[in-house]
Amino acid sequence: MSDGTRGTRSFPSRPTKIHIPDSVLIDLRQRLERTRLPEDAGNEDWYYGVPRSYLEELVDHWRDEYDWRAAEAEINRYQHYMVDIDEVPIHFMRRPGVGPNPTPLILTHGWPWTFWHWSKVVDLLADPGAHDGDPAEAFDVIVPSFPGFGFSGPLTNRPDLNFWKVADLWHTLMTEVLGHEKYGAAGCDVGALVTAQLGHKYADELYAIHIGSGLKLTLFNGDRAWDFSGGLPIPHSLPEEVRARITELDRRFAVHLAAHLLAPSTLAHGLSDSPAGMLAWILERWYKWSDNGGDIETVFSRDDLLTHATIYWATNTIGTSIRLYANHNRYPWTPSHDRLPVVQAPTGITFVGYENPPGIGTDQRVEHFRAGDRAEWYNHVNLTVHDRGGHFIPWEIPEQWTSDLRRTFRGRR
Repeated sequence: MSDGTRGTRSFPSRPTKIHIPDSVLIDLRQRLERTRLPEDAGNEDWYYGVPRSYLEELVDHWRDEYDWRAAEAEINRYQHYMVDIDEVPIHFMRRPGVGPNPTPLILTHGWPWTFWHWSKVVDLLADPGAHDGDPAEAFDVIVPSFPGFGFSGPLTNRPDLNFWKVADLWHTLMTEVLGHEKYGAAGCDVGALVTAQLGHKYADELYAIHIGSGLKLTLFNGDRAWDFSGGLPIPHSLPEEVRARITELDRRFAVHLAAHLLAPSTLAHGLSDSPAGMLAWILERWYKWSDNGGDIETVFSRDDLLTHATIYWATNTIGTSIRLYANHNRYPWTPSHDRLPVVQAPTGITFVGYENPPGIGTDQRVEHFRAGDRAEWYNHVNLTVHDRGGHFIPWEIPEQWTSDLRRTFRGRR
């Protein structure tokens, strides 16, 4: 792995390795040994949530077989940095670009992601020449941990952070700390909202953005942000397959949004005390949101699941990570300008079939977006849809995501 690039100045910071103390890992194992799980008969089909049988297997694996030090060594193949911006501790991973003039690119994850969910695309983006690509399309890749997530913690001085406030931190990181006059940005989940806010507020200083959805920045504004339907019943006049799809999507997100928006601290007390409980809560999202055909281990291996879970547990950041949702609503988004489109930076969007809206097939997805009221929010220049892939797009279909992003930036650097 190259630590430098041609045609760029030296990096302004010195890297430091990720390391979780032995005492934290010993405490984790002891807590796993004392795990008490509930009776859970009749839940083999996940109807009631994560079944005891599978969670018990993962807890046993976490306790007896999972090797964090091996995962840590893999993570430390990349450069890691810690900086403080406006009283917020920020960890970020860097993969230096390999090419004549790599473009700075910041990637933002969501929940229950960690920075490591970008690990399958960073080499493809940074060193395209080593992956049958054009070195002229190389990126210098910056992957922060979202404030209050993982190693960007503990978060004590800024309990009010949300997606649009984090965008300001990212802009300071890229322009003032790292010294880039112009850069690119990409993101998924709430990271797509951060990225869109960058494209809204700082469009003149971005080459382009690429996101995994085309949501409005007002998504979390309003009195019932925790309820996609706003409390309205599903119309009986809709075709049965459309009604079924609406119900399916509601079941994916309802408890997640309601709990995180309405009582994040109450939930956090239990999840911060029990590694098994924390694992169950985030496991359900990995299972229900990924395109796995009913077998999560076709997308995430057991070690993959436990690497992400260990990052949350060892840093005690599950509470600050889930409070983020309440802060989106408590501190509503307001525009920085009244120009249209709202997001003026050139925007690429990757859609995936697993998240198709009710009644819309993959072959209709792009035109459905163009015809809807979200399209006018974006200066969209590259819309792509893939049959495969779920919510964790750069992890699930990394080659397609990378290709889509490159196309968005082509001719705009």
